[in-house]
Formats: sequence, structure tokens, C-alpha cells
Amino acid sequence: MEEVASGKADYAVLPIENSTEGIVTDIYDLLTEYQLYIVGEQGMKVEHVLLGIPGTSLEEIKTVYSHPQALAQCKKYLESHPDWKAVKTENTAGAAKKIHEELDRTQAAIASRAAGELYGLSVMAETSAIMRNVTRFIIVSAHPVYEKSAAKISVSFELPHESGTLYHMLSHFIYNGLSMTKIESRPITGKKWEYRFFVDFEGNLEEPAVKNALRGLEAEA
Repeated sequence: MEEVASGKADYAVLPIENSTEGIVTDIYDLLTEYQLYIVGEQGMKVEHVLLGIPGTSLEEIKTVYSHPQALAQCKKYLESHPDWKAVKTENTAGAAKKIHEELDRTQAAIASRAAGELYGLSVMAETSAIMRNVTRFIIVSAHPVYEKSAAKISVSFELPHESGTLYHMLSHFIYNGLSMTKIESRPITGKKWEYRFFVDFEGNLEEPAVKNALRGLEAEA
């Protein structure tokens, strides 16, 4: 997101929700921090594999590295190896890179098969042994990109901690006949008991009902 905000990259692809572990909270917080535009999304099946140095056996493994979400998604598999220590990393590809660089046969990574191919690692456990799931990715840009066929809009807003404020905001969707597909909240840093809400709803920017709802939201948020 830093690369996109600075202009060094045109787009960033970010995981925002997983079918087994729910939302990726860090991404929601970064969306607020960087004020980028969501210009697309893609759902992808994520198949984790256990990667190690070629020739390594499962009996040699003592430590497994991966992103917290991947470790959580593979909890059942890891529980079948209680002697292994699970260590969190910033991302799954970084975990694979670590195994490649350190060449320690007691270490393994949970990552994608593609990451294993990139870093010359061997697949030690197939995806059939590790939970399968789907992750929803968003594509963000520093500039708004409008597609005429778009049928979904994502907005975020803050509200004062007062009775009825969220009800009044959501009424703009109800009275304009718009269907919400997602609502999440994140605490606002430095403001006790106040939250930023993230809402996905069906619609197109050319529709009068959508325009009317957005005007209402902007007036009250």
C-alpha cells in the first residue's frame, strides 16, 4: 500500500477476507490509513502446502513458519504434530524465502505451491492434508477507476458514539432499496468506544438510488 500511495506501483493486491478465518483486520486498518480506492476484487482458492529443504523428512522438522492466518487455517494439521513449534511471519511467501535462505532442515514453511517452486523447496505435505479455503482479495489504486459494469460499492465512515447513529446511517440503504452484502467495524485509535464502519452494498454509481444513498451517508457521517 505504501508503494501505491507513493506512486511507485499502480496497484496492490491484498487479502481482505478468508472463508474459514474471517476478515484480515490489518488490511481494514490500512485502508483507513492510506485512503486508497478499491477498484476490483477476486476470490481465489488458497491451497497451503508444507514446504521444506529438498530431501528433508517430516521427522526432522521442529519449527514451522507462516503468516498467522495460514497457521490458523492449518490448525488441525499442526495439532497432529504437537512437537512442532509454530512461528508467525509477515506473509507466507516470506516464510518460504526464509527456509530457502537459511537451509535449515529442521525448519519448514506453510505457503503456496508456487512459493515452493520459486524458492526451490519440496512439498512435504499435500493440500489434502491441510485445510482448503477461499480468500477474497481486493485490488487498490491511488486513483478511482470506474467500470460502467460495476455492481458493488465499498464505503467506510465514522460515527459519533451516540444512540441511533448507526440506525440512521443504515436507513439510507433500506429506504433506497439497496442490499448490503457486508458490514464490519474497527475501533478508532484514540477515540474510546468509537468505531469506523466498512460497508459493501450492491449497486452502480449511475443508479439514482445509489447516488441518493451516498449523499445521505455523506451528510450524516
